[in-house]
Amino acid sequence: MERRRVRVLVVDDSAFTRKVIRELLVGSGQIEVVGIARDGLEALEKVVELKPDVVTLDLMMPALDGIGFLHALPRRGGPRVIVVSSLDLSSEKAVEALACGAVEVIHKPTALATDQLYELSAELVRTVLAHGPAAPPAPPKEASRAPARGGPCKLVLIGASTGGPQALVQVLSALPADFPVPLGVVLHLPIGYTAAFAKRLDDSCKISVVEAADNVVFRPGLAVVARAGQHLKLAQRGGAMVAALDYTPTHHLHRPAVDELFLSGAALLGAGVLGVVLTGMGSDGLVGARAIAAAGGILLGEAQQTCIVYGMSRCLLEAGIGAIPVPLEEMAKVIESHV
Repeated sequence: MERRRVRVLVVDDSAFTRKVIRELLVGSGQIEVVGIARDGLEALEKVVELKPDVVTLDLMMPALDGIGFLHALPRRGGPRVIVVSSLDLSSEKAVEALACGAVEVIHKPTALATDQLYELSAELVRTVLAHGPAAPPAPPKEASRAPARGGPCKLVLIGASTGGPQALVQVLSALPADFPVPLGVVLHLPIGYTAAFAKRLDDSCKISVVEAADNVVFRPGLAVVARAGQHLKLAQRGGAMVAALDYTPTHHLHRPAVDELFLSGAALLGAGVLGVVLTGMGSDGLVGARAIAAAGGILLGEAQQTCIVYGMSRCLLEAGIGAIPVPLEEMAKVIESHV
């Protein structure tokens, strides 16, 4: 069955930018631009009227800016939002957009109305197609509910992708300051964002949150967020469990890969690992989750009803390895119950 064209709403206060983005998307032959909007208020009206699959969104606009638009959208059931902005990748607004539900941020090569904007072509089309409608999924299988294994839990490892920034804020901000074990986190973000995102989490959470660096010690009450572009692995050095950053292996679709964090955790701590997979596209984390299960650890997957994208956690929950489905609003409490 042929995949239908992705329906896109283009939102930007620059007429020239709207024209270029529209040309680039329509030129792919796989995308239909169903409308344009000049600010966030008009965009909200067009979302209701046109029901696009994807919105390309500028952040700096009059009347209602991109952040305001994101806040006004429902967390689930709305279009996927791809930010297209000239703001620096590590800017607070770009990171806030991801935390508010944007699925990707694409950096404009210029803020000026010049032909340099056409350089967006390949990345923009590829990103829109990746977040467009897919073929209808097969009916979900009954989730496997094996008895809880493992214990005592010595480490919590979390993986997420699309919708992950929001989900991580909700889970980590609900954990107490005296959380008794360390946490490792892999989130699929573009290079340049993870330091600012880790700082944002640190500011909003009772636990401490840092971006990963070589030899950072995993200690109770600290969450270490993998650096975009490098795998986060665990190593034992001088009697301490520390972060080890690595560019290999290179076969993964994402770097950092959830699989690499989970595999290293299972190898180091075995049954002492609690693995958590949240919302996200694809199957990253499944290979590592199998290793955690084989070592006797515990696995939790975000339940379908709260996932922005029921992909990564679906693979986990349907794998028959004893993963337990947990709605996002209960995830922090369930994690605490295992530590």
